[in-house]
Amino acid sequence: MADRILVLYGSYRSDRQGIRLARYLVDAFTEVGADAELIDAKVLDLPILDRMYKEYAAGKAPSALEELAGKIRTADAFVFVTGEYNWGVQPGLKNLTDHFLEEWFWRPAAIASYSAGRIAGARAALAWHGTLSEMGMVVVSSTLAVGGIGQALDADARPIGDGGAALAQAFPRFAADLAWWAEAARAQRQTKGTPY
Repeated sequence: MADRILVLYGSYRSDRQGIRLARYLVDAFTEVGADAELIDAKVLDLPILDRMYKEYAAGKAPSALEELAGKIRTADAFVFVTGEYNWGVQPGLKNLTDHFLEEWFWRPAAIASYSAGRIAGARAALAWHGTLSEMGMVVVSSTLAVGGIGQALDADARPIGDGGAALAQAFPRFAADLAWWAEAARAQRQTKGTPY
């Protein structure tokens, strides 16, 4: 059974570079046999959070929320691709995640961070770790951190230069870690259900 992986990306910037990392990950997970899909917050263009998905009466949520809720509920794992804004998380990605809560529960998440500079979004990755844990996900220990994003992936999301080579070398372990937890969580949900 192929793991269903949602790759979530949240930059709204016109010259966003992190979309290259998100596309690379979708392609790389697909190559290793996963069913990966990009969830781009800018394309979805959800409103700033006013009402969570669960706060709508059944059948009354906006269609974009309804469709995304279904994708989240049927996913085996999530990858959060995050840039770093002033030592923090991207508001677009945070807004997307905050529309949901129980839909995320009992599945693993992995974090891939990036920046234009050498810090590679590490501070945003650290901030996401606690947030995702609070939202009911198990955050795997493997992470990807890509500094100099514009020199690590070309416009077609292909690895280039030393940064791209390091990303390609790190991806197999990242993917294997997420796949192990996805399989474990799926087996547990199927055999024992969830505690609540």
